[in-house]
Formats: sequence, C-alpha cells, structure tokens
Amino acid sequence: MDLSVVIPVYNEEESLSELAEWIEKVCTTSGLSFEIIFIDDGSTDGSWETISALSGSKSFLKGVRFRRNYGKAAALHTGFARTQGDVVITMDSDLQDSPDEIPELYRMIKDEGYHLVSGWKKKRYDPFIKRTTSKIYNMTARMASGIKLHDFNCGLKAYRSDVIKSIEVYGEMHRYIPMLAKEAGFKKIGEKVVEHRKRKYGYTKYGLDRFVKGYLDLLTIGFITRFGKSPMHLFGLLGTLMFVAGFIMAGYLGIRKLVFVHQGLRAPLVTDSPYFYIGLIVMVIGTLLFLTGFLGELINRNSAERNSYIIKDTINL
Repeated sequence: MDLSVVIPVYNEEESLSELAEWIEKVCTTSGLSFEIIFIDDGSTDGSWETISALSGSKSFLKGVRFRRNYGKAAALHTGFARTQGDVVITMDSDLQDSPDEIPELYRMIKDEGYHLVSGWKKKRYDPFIKRTTSKIYNMTARMASGIKLHDFNCGLKAYRSDVIKSIEVYGEMHRYIPMLAKEAGFKKIGEKVVEHRKRKYGYTKYGLDRFVKGYLDLLTIGFITRFGKSPMHLFGLLGTLMFVAGFIMAGYLGIRKLVFVHQGLRAPLVTDSPYFYIGLIVMVIGTLLFLTGFLGELINRNSAERNSYIIKDTINL
C-alpha cells in the first residue's frame, strides 16, 4: 500500500464525511493506494457514529475509538501502530488542513528521500494571541533542537513508514516528533508550505494551556534525548561541580582559621561566616544530585529498553 492517512478526531462529526471524500478524491486522482485511519479520541458528539457509517461504504476507511479523551499523542501512537502504507500522513480532522497537499508530501518522501516532511502554515487564520505564542514557541524549539522548522506543531506531516514505527509518541510529545525522529537517526527532515484554511465547523479544542505544556514538554524531550540513556552524565557532573564548589568554600574558611592560629591571632569561628552555611548546603545538594544520577543509572540498567537500538540494514541475517 502506498499511503496511510492517520487522523485524530475529537468532536468533529460535521467535517468527517467531507474530509473522507476529499482525501478519497485526491488519492484516487493521483493513483495512490491508500487507507484512512480515524482515531476517535473519546468524542462526546456523533463522531464515532459518523465514522461507523462511512466505513460501511468505504472499505479503505478504518476506525479506532478510545473510551475517554487521552490526547493527540495517544491517538497518533495508536494510529501509527496500525498503518500499512509505505508513507504515513497525519492531518487534523477540522478541515483546516487541505488534503490537496497529500500528493506533493508523498512525492517528497518517495522521490526526494526525506524521512519526514513537516507542513508550514505560513499564512494562518488563527487568532492573534495563538499566532504570537506559536512564533515564540517555534523559535525556542528551533534553538533547542537545531531543526530548522517554522511550524513544529503543524498537524499536517508526512513520514516514511519506518520512522513512525521506530519512535514512541506519548503524553504531549506529538509536538516534538521531528526531535524524536532526529534522535532515532532519521535526520533528513524537510518542510513544505501548506494551505491553512479557515475553520468551517465547530470551534478549536486547544487553549493557551498548551503553550505552557509545550515548554514543559520541550524540557522533557530535551532531557530524554540527551541524557535518557545516561543520566549520570548530567546529574553526576552537576553534583560533582557543586560538591567541589562547596568544599572549596568550607576549605577556605578552615585554612584561614589555621593561618590565624599559626600567627597567634584570635581566630574567628568558622560558623560565624555565612560562607560556611552556603558551602555546606551546596555540598549537600551536590551529593543529592550525584545520588540522583546513580539511582537513574540503576533504574536504566533494569529498563527493558536499555539496549534498544534502531538497526538500519543487515547483511546475511
């Protein structure tokens, strides 16, 4: 099969029929064999009934329904596990992503050899606040990841099949799939300007809270990708540096007192100096950080994924 289209759904019953027919028209015209996988993320409207009705007349349409709302990352992870196409495309179900972009995204993966192609909604129809926070967020993500994308959170993306089979998307990590792919060794990441359409039905399901969550997730994914396999490299280094700094403070006070005593002068009490308490606290924190790294290494040693590596090719095996 050429193509799998994975679409998370949450209370979008009005748009699903139109979206399915649009994708079918585009893929059929382009001569692509395809499947559409709707993931109903705990919708409370008639989304699942609409998906069920559509599947009766469209054999290429598949559906999965969650018992409750788990979030977009969970929907994508579930959809990725069920794809059969050589190329996987994700898009939102609200008709703001245009299926007309599918053939070119597919071509960029197949002909130009990209591992992942992310859409860039250069002209957006979102409110001013959402556009502004998105620009700040994307600038920070570019600086942190080194990936030159303008729109990390664009729902319209294309992947080579082995990319989505090699990464795990959870929590709110759908925003950082390009970072997860890069860490897994899929470094040919491209970008395409895509059409962003005005919302036709319903209302947006995302609020400003995702801006805060986005930054917290950026910190999480940055730590996991750099130090997930070796936490001692971070905590051990920080702990050692802090312990040494505290030891130098305390050592200075001790040496100063010995000098006073040697010269027959009245030596001030070491505990009278604030540096003694600062040094003591810094040494304690350094010790705790070092122990954190040590415990992290013990946990990692017992992890089922401690020797989980992505193999690209084999010969005679």
